[in-house]
Amino acid sequence: MSDLKLVARQHKEHNSVIQVGQETIGGKELCLIAGPCAVESEKQLFEIAKGVSELGIKFMRGGAYKPRTSPYAFQGLKKEGLKMLKRASDECGVKIVTEVLDTSLIEEVYPYADILQVGSRNAKNYQFLKELGKVDKPILLKRGMSSTINEWLLAAEYILLGGNENVILCERGIRTFDTSVRNTMDIAAIPLAKELSHLPVIADPSQGTGKRSLVTPMSLASIAAGADGLMIEVHNEPEEALSDGFQSMYLDSMKGMVSVLREQAKLSGRTLDLEKIRKEAV
Repeated sequence: MSDLKLVARQHKEHNSVIQVGQETIGGKELCLIAGPCAVESEKQLFEIAKGVSELGIKFMRGGAYKPRTSPYAFQGLKKEGLKMLKRASDECGVKIVTEVLDTSLIEEVYPYADILQVGSRNAKNYQFLKELGKVDKPILLKRGMSSTINEWLLAAEYILLGGNENVILCERGIRTFDTSVRNTMDIAAIPLAKELSHLPVIADPSQGTGKRSLVTPMSLASIAAGADGLMIEVHNEPEEALSDGFQSMYLDSMKGMVSVLREQAKLSGRTLDLEKIRKEAV
């Protein structure tokens, strides 16, 4: 770990807290990011954005550009998807997290995103990471599907070295020999990354497992392990989703899940201050 400098725990005495408008990631408040894997239509997106907002969740994820293993799979709505995300943000009051695929798209995605996401496939695209170091918006860096902890942290080092200190690490599972789940969720990576680095660490149990039934238990485990937040895939009609429907939570089931997460947050010394949830519970 000797190559770690700017991301290293020794470099900064206190945990980094990322400011996104009025919201923070990395402080006592647990961050929830929820939304569809991909923007599919205006009706789909606005129904989900409204549902997420009504739960008090401040951040919505949604892919306008989708990197897919198969060239024949849905690749996203691209620029039109970005415009839909911006309208949803303006009308529902949620911050937008969306993936940027390569250097050529940074300028296009920038005006529409509050947080730029680097997907697993780009975790070792070092020239791309260098360019993101010049951006003045937070970067959510997912762990590469085959990256070691050191490689993951060194990827973040590239971004910080370029001048952008607002990096959020995201554990999203790694590729192993086991085929019973989509990825193997590495819960130990969460406290280890926080031990080695001052950067906030969130978890993506949707990608991390690929199974809807595992999202809640792995979310609870991630919070217990010290995660600063969660990224959860949610869909209004998962059976009709154009990507990752099998790992997406039903929008109607999110309220109960959020209530359970709030209790776990308390046990872990964190808060989940969803005002609307609290008012409905009274």
